[in-house]
Amino acid sequence: HMDIRTPTHELTRAHAVLRARRRILLHPPDWALSRVGILALRGREGQGGGNAASAGRAGSESDAATAAALSEDDADDSFAEDTGQAEAFAEELAEIDAVLARSSRLLAGEKFAPRAADGAEVDTAGQGAIAREALPDSLGPLIRDLDWDEDQRLADWLAVIDTLRGENMPAVLAAAIAWEAWQDIEPLQHQHWLGTLLVAALLRETGKVASHLFCLHAGLRMIARDRRKSPVRGIRLLAGLDAFAEAAAAGLKELDRLMMAKSQMERRLRNRQKNSSMPALIELVLARPVVSAGLIAAELKISQRAALGLVAELGIREVTGRGRYRAWGFV
Repeated sequence: HMDIRTPTHELTRAHAVLRARRRILLHPPDWALSRVGILALRGREGQGGGNAASAGRAGSESDAATAAALSEDDADDSFAEDTGQAEAFAEELAEIDAVLARSSRLLAGEKFAPRAADGAEVDTAGQGAIAREALPDSLGPLIRDLDWDEDQRLADWLAVIDTLRGENMPAVLAAAIAWEAWQDIEPLQHQHWLGTLLVAALLRETGKVASHLFCLHAGLRMIARDRRKSPVRGIRLLAGLDAFAEAAAAGLKELDRLMMAKSQMERRLRNRQKNSSMPALIELVLARPVVSAGLIAAELKISQRAALGLVAELGIREVTGRGRYRAWGFV
């Protein structure tokens, strides 16, 4: 709650990307490219039917339900390892994401089953139909191309992924081909950014990058648009490979920057008491993009006044430029 202004489009998109990245990391490596994972990342968990993303995928609806239950169990196990505060925060964000996804589907006029969490005392039958009747008939074409068959396009892209899995080729080359196919097919109208996350999930599934979800966006920003959007497939593939190299180089530079910042901050630990909270604050600042006084106080179990004192001693940068609801970090 650091601001009361309406979030910008860029901030809303960044929140969606961050939530999707965290969701992928919470599950097994092969979850994101499975039928259950695709539906979840698209915000369509409640939809079990249709020909979406299931072409070329084995399994019935009962198998999908079982896989969904197993995925939820895996997510619960991962969350249980975190602190109670982080678990509660993640649950709240998940509820918000579910509400936003359901609202988006309502606005798009799509059909979906009523939520089971509404309770037996609430008659939810026909809720979707009532909501659609209250919307203008012209709302669908305003926000999406009705001739754009996302399900079929996504099935075509997943068929490419299945083909790549059967080929004996380097993981990075396969990921570059998958990225180029996503650019060519364009499966999703309003979630085109999901493609780079799925490509990163493919790298994670193959074990090439198992420690984290590769940030391909960092490399794509370094590649000229005319190369990424070239009508020649070979040029697009080379652009994708260059993007992987640039992203890896950017990651190494970021690691060097954080290591240098850590060494500079650790100089302030000289002649300090052994029970000082300063080392824990340094680790927290390096682990989070920004930190607030409340977050520092909660994580280090100190008062907010003490947290502000530690921040002043550490000399980290204040990033909001305000007197209230301030935050600090290395930018």
